[in-house]
Parts: sequence; structure tokens; C-alpha cells
Amino acid sequence: MTMPNFLIIGAPKAGTSSIYAYLQQHPDVYMSPVKEPHFFMVENEKVNLQGPGDQERFKSAVYQIEKYQNLFSGVTDEIAIGEASTTYLGSQKACKNIRKYIPHAKLIAVLRNPVDAAYASFLHLVRDGNEPIADFSKALAAEPERIQNSWGLIWRYQQRGLYSQQVKNYFSQFDREQIKIYMYDDFKETPELIIKDIFTFIGVDPNFKIDMSLKHNVSGMPKNLTLNRLLAKDNSLKSSVKLFLPSKIRNKLYNTVRLWNLNNFKKPEMPEAVRNQLINSYRDDILSLQDLIQQDLSPWLEL
Repeated sequence: MTMPNFLIIGAPKAGTSSIYAYLQQHPDVYMSPVKEPHFFMVENEKVNLQGPGDQERFKSAVYQIEKYQNLFSGVTDEIAIGEASTTYLGSQKACKNIRKYIPHAKLIAVLRNPVDAAYASFLHLVRDGNEPIADFSKALAAEPERIQNSWGLIWRYQQRGLYSQQVKNYFSQFDREQIKIYMYDDFKETPELIIKDIFTFIGVDPNFKIDMSLKHNVSGMPKNLTLNRLLAKDNSLKSSVKLFLPSKIRNKLYNTVRLWNLNNFKKPEMPEAVRNQLINSYRDDILSLQDLIQQDLSPWLEL
């Protein structure tokens, strides 16, 4: 059975949804039709997470090797076969399982300033109507209790940004030539160059032109929280619409309203005191990562 020969392993809120969508456009690339199957992290281990929306986020998780291989049953003559699960970077189990099943796979990680990534994850959960605490500093303070109560990885705003040990785990299991690490800021500034380099890395024509006009998985604070909750959650209004409108019209209406709402997100600035607190907490890890990957990360330490 077919298995992937490359993976996007993370990090969360670092452009992986866009990269996944862009790679899908290349005729020589086959991407798993399920983004975030999480297989290498959850193999034979049913996830029982307790945070708001956690079970929904893992509804597409694949637990058995046979079902995972079925994700790639549509492969024909593509050269590069891949999937994207941002949970892999921070999971030692995933790292070991990837080594076990596909030891020669190429691995792609995109790292984002951990302070910005933490805030983006918070806004993501606010966007989806799952974050019950509207104040970022209070949500950070709740992190230890949430971890203790088995809330999912997405709620670990601060912990997931400790990249140094995560990268070390992969460097210890794979040749460094198999791993490509990009910076989110570089991808945001010159996405064409990064995608071209990824194409080269996975062995397909780097000159194939792709459409980058759409943004994917945008985070922010919805201007209309009530509307956003109506769109994000099951409710009586959505149930009524399902009853009285044909699916084609219903989906078109939903997508139109959803797009309008996404385009009306606002991104409030992180409080300066919280930013300074996070930078100081990440300082040693950032310096360790900088030495590890031999890239200048000093901008991440700017107050």
C-alpha cells in the first residue's frame, strides 16, 4: 500500500493550511484529502480530549495503519505524496512512528515567532467560538489547569512554542538533509520563493505556477461575535435552514456569509505587558533553537 514520502509536521498557526492548499495544485504532488489525519501521533490510541471543540477537531483523525494507507489510494503517477498534521512536531510518539513507518520521508516544518503563534492560536479559538476566556493573559494563566484536565494541544498556547526540544527530537531520529525548516515570516513575505523551494525539496518542478490569491485558516477576533457563533456552532437556526433550503443553495448561502464574516475579522494588538512576559519566558528556548538550526532569531526577542 502507498505511504507518503513527505510530511508537513508543523508548527501550528504558521501557514501550514496555505502550504497544504498550494501543494495540492501541483500536478506531480498528491496531498492526503484529509488534512490533519494525526496518524503518527494517535496510532492505536483513541483520543479522549476534554477541551471545548477538541473532539470535533479530531473527528478526521486516523488511528489504524490500514485506514491511513487508504488516504493515499488515489495516488496515480504523482512524484511527491504527502500530508500535513501540525501535531507531529511536538509529539515524540509521532517522531518515532514516522521513523518506524517512513524512515526516508522528507519533513517540512514552518516555525513562527512563538509569541505571535500563541496569540494566533488564542484568536483562532475565539474565532471558532470555543475559547471561554476573552482575555489572553487570563487564558495563558489557565493553561496548566487545562493541561491537567486533558484539554487538547491547541490550548497549550505557551507550551507549543517551545520549539527547541521538538526540533532536537527530529534531528535525533532523521538525517538533517531530510528536514527543511522555514520561517513563517519568510513565507508571509515571499510565499512564492518558499513554495518554489519546497517543490525543489520534494522533487517536483519548482517552476509550476500556483494560485496564491486565497488566504486559508485566517485567525482573528470576529467583529460580530454573535454571527460567528451562529456560523461555527450547531444551533436551531442552522437546523431550520437545513430543513427548508436545498443543500446547494444552503451551502452557497453559508459560504457567502462565512466569507463576509472572515473578511471582517479584526486583530487586536496583544497587550505589551503580555508580549514582554512571553518573550522573557521563551528567551532561553529561542537562543537554544537559534544555535540548533543556525538561523538568526533575534527578531523574536525584540520587545
